Amino acid sequence: MLTLEQVKAKSAKRVDGLQPVVKAAATALIERCYARGVNIVITQGLRTIAEQDALYAQGRTKPGQIVTNAKGGHSYHNYGLAIDFALLLPDGRNVSWDMNRDGDGDKVADWNEVVQEAKALGFEWGGDWTSIKDYPHFQMSFGLALSALRQGYQPTAAQVKAAFAVIDKLQGEVQEDMSKIAELEAQVKELAEAVAGLTKSKDVLKDQALQQAVEIKELGTAILELTDNTPPAWSLEAIQALHDTPSVINGHPVIDTPDKATKTEARIFTILHRLGLTARLKGGK
Repeated sequence: MLTLEQVKAKSAKRVDGLQPVVKAAATALIERCYARGVNIVITQGLRTIAEQDALYAQGRTKPGQIVTNAKGGHSYHNYGLAIDFALLLPDGRNVSWDMNRDGDGDKVADWNEVVQEAKALGFEWGGDWTSIKDYPHFQMSFGLALSALRQGYQPTAAQVKAAFAVIDKLQGEVQEDMSKIAELEAQVKELAEAVAGLTKSKDVLKDQALQQAVEIKELGTAILELTDNTPPAWSLEAIQALHDTPSVINGHPVIDTPDKATKTEARIFTILHRLGLTARLKGGK
């Protein structure tokens, strides 16, 4: 689950350069949509006159398809008064312009929920235009035509103040929801840390179990060596030689069971034989 800060970070660069009141409205739009379970990303904010001209040239004097009918100065984007958006998908990387998508499963298309919130904040929606519709587009014109903006007119201080008042009022209403969301995010983070701790504990237990298995195997090998009385092939000559060697104490063979010897005994018998302490190496004497 993406946090609000992660979602807002996706649009941070795009909202820079907007008129302050439009930037505040765009930020509020992201937050209010998040509170409704719909994540969005601002895909376009301020577009300079030069950028608009380059975009207008696409499909006309430059390669590509036509994407806009507005020349430089003929778009509210050029004055920091407009934004475009897309739905941010759960992976946090991909976006969608599917106007029928219902990602939060509330029986209302996510796109419509965004439009509702944008209009409440004072945005005009490009989907309401009667000529060429622009469904991802929101703008705050403040009653100013593009021709007036090209002449240098700006929204009045009273208009900006009124717009901020609407934004602040709606943001005040949503603060309780945002607090609940923050609490849920904290709980999710806590659960994630708990799961990570359990996973780490499981890995530690797994490593301990593997180590114990190795130790048990080594112990089993040691026990087998101690209890296995079958002489190794490499020790048979030495054992037979010691069997043929009479003890100086009672004249009986030093080894009276030539068919039995542990590996440790076999090593000792082989050493004695190699040191020349058996009758065979002494020439049978």
